[in-house]
Amino acid sequence: MELTETATVRRPIVLIGILSGLTAVAPFAIDMYVPGFPELGRDLGAESSVVQLSMSLFLIGLVVGQLVIGPISDRLGRRRLLLPGTALFAVLSVVCALVPSMPLLLAGRFLQGCAGAAGTVLARAVLTDRFAGPRLPFYFSIQSMILGIAPILGPMVGGLIVTAGGWRAVFWVLAVLGVGLFIAVLLQVSESLPPERRATSGMAKTFTTMGALLRDRSFTGYVLTLAFAAGAMFIYIGSSTFVFQDTFGLSAAQYGLVFASNAGVMLIANVVFGITSKRVPPSRLLAGYITVGLLGALALAIQATTAPTFAGTWISLAVVLFGVGGAFPSVTTIAQTIGRSRAGTAAALSGSGSYLFGAVTSPLGGGTVGTMSVFMLAALALAAVSLLFARPWQPVVERTLA
Repeated sequence: MELTETATVRRPIVLIGILSGLTAVAPFAIDMYVPGFPELGRDLGAESSVVQLSMSLFLIGLVVGQLVIGPISDRLGRRRLLLPGTALFAVLSVVCALVPSMPLLLAGRFLQGCAGAAGTVLARAVLTDRFAGPRLPFYFSIQSMILGIAPILGPMVGGLIVTAGGWRAVFWVLAVLGVGLFIAVLLQVSESLPPERRATSGMAKTFTTMGALLRDRSFTGYVLTLAFAAGAMFIYIGSSTFVFQDTFGLSAAQYGLVFASNAGVMLIANVVFGITSKRVPPSRLLAGYITVGLLGALALAIQATTAPTFAGTWISLAVVLFGVGGAFPSVTTIAQTIGRSRAGTAAALSGSGSYLFGAVTSPLGGGTVGTMSVFMLAALALAAVSLLFARPWQPVVERTLA
């Protein structure tokens, strides 16, 4: 059932396209400039560790921004924050393109992450405002597919841009994307949260809704499930290049094909979720996805204790990523259903948890199959424990929040 009858909702493909673009811009901003790291370091006179810090600060800004913007949007509305957030992302992209020193780039990247969080968190909130019933998980699966494509295209497109125009050109491209999204939101995304459905308490009370949601056992369990599953994915992202190129001797181009194929498996998991969620509750689908991911990680760990092979590692990781890929739309649907009355806060908690755990776990995998498998297995085991804590056999229902 559609919650709001507007021209935009009657053309859901337009809305989904814009909201997916808002969701994808943060992963693009994370990955696109990575091919330019060596040139950036030489240009600004910075060590590689300091250059990498610019990515970490963007992730931290993304987490902080979601935790602030999400709850505030429950009181002020989505559009009032989405428009300035998108515009500010474009402006800060220009700032990053022009900075003369590394400290200014670090500051710019943190603020750019805070601004980019507006699109990340409010895209989920707007979808929750607009739709309910079987359409909601289907649309979240589409959004997750776009989110899965972005990390693949980001480095590839970024490599072309850096080759043609240097690392600063990447931020000019991000600025253009920001302007385009701002215009799209301005023309096509109307306010989705009417005044009568907004939080009426003071701003401080608005943030206490976070505590209310976190005290809800089911909500916290599901959010932790996604956070640990995302941690397994980021361990893979941080370690797989060393495993496949150093251990198995693949070239950069061959590794790119392996990475793309595994990302394709995640997209397939999203498609399966979008189709089956019309008949099977998302909580049951999530249990299946986490089980598949855990079995894949176990298979990877078992073969790592003997003599890991290229084919065995590739297949095991594909199984893991199928499970992780399905967990994203599953948990997003469940979390937004539980927190529908305060969709911005719910989206902030589920989204920031994923990025926070990703930032913490990505360096843990090391450069060997054994180390990577141990940490991925641990992360998915914790995801399974968190899912049991959430009690997925119980119906998922909306909570009444002040």
